[in-house]
Amino acid sequence: MKLEEVIAVRIDKTIYKDGNRAIKVFGDSYSKSDILNEALNQARVEETGLNIPKLIEVTKIDGKWAIATEFIGGKTLEQLMKENPHKFDEYLDLFVDIQMEVLSKKAPLLNKLKDKMHRKISQTARLGLDATTRYELHTRLEGMPKHDKVCHGDFNPSNIIMAEGGIPYILDWSHATQGNASADAARTYLLFRIAGNIDKGDKYLDLFCKKSDTAKQYVQKWISIVAASQLVKENKAEREFLLNWVDVVEYA
Repeated sequence: MKLEEVIAVRIDKTIYKDGNRAIKVFGDSYSKSDILNEALNQARVEETGLNIPKLIEVTKIDGKWAIATEFIGGKTLEQLMKENPHKFDEYLDLFVDIQMEVLSKKAPLLNKLKDKMHRKISQTARLGLDATTRYELHTRLEGMPKHDKVCHGDFNPSNIIMAEGGIPYILDWSHATQGNASADAARTYLLFRIAGNIDKGDKYLDLFCKKSDTAKQYVQKWISIVAASQLVKENKAEREFLLNWVDVVEYA
């Protein structure tokens, strides 16, 4: 196994290309259970028939945990959107269609989204979120309908690779759960906003609601919950932005 060609670098993990494999090598901040859960998510989603890189193995390289998957060549939708801004609407339409396909699937052994959200809301206590706000978020979350759709958890254009022949592949299933589609849409909307793409985020939300026949107000009810769960990542650059969304009770 040769770890020479770096594909991407993330916080405490590096992804390499080795022939027809993509190898994600994790740093010490990732526990064994985190890594095995990611691999298990990948395997379970693979069984739904979605276009995703096939899981090959979980191993250790120089004492560090690593996940090897099929390497998919091509450009991400994010790259294509930047290179061809005049085609943004076309790419966005494809992006939402892919998300709708993901949400049409079931994977009954995935962790439940609501359980994960409740856990993350509780964890915000150490970040200074007061008990009243946490109670409101827990109550709001508990009142949301329970669904069992496959939710990606980090669905953004950088996680869609357009392979040869224009076939889209969906990457990074580390946050996958089963739950409510509107929660997944709320996270995608926040990801656009965090990146400073306000207009694009609004376009995305309008298109998602149109294609899924979902009331925008319903997706918006998830935003404060999703923002609170995002706080747990402790990204200082995002903190104030996310806190503003957590504090919002009524949406325009």
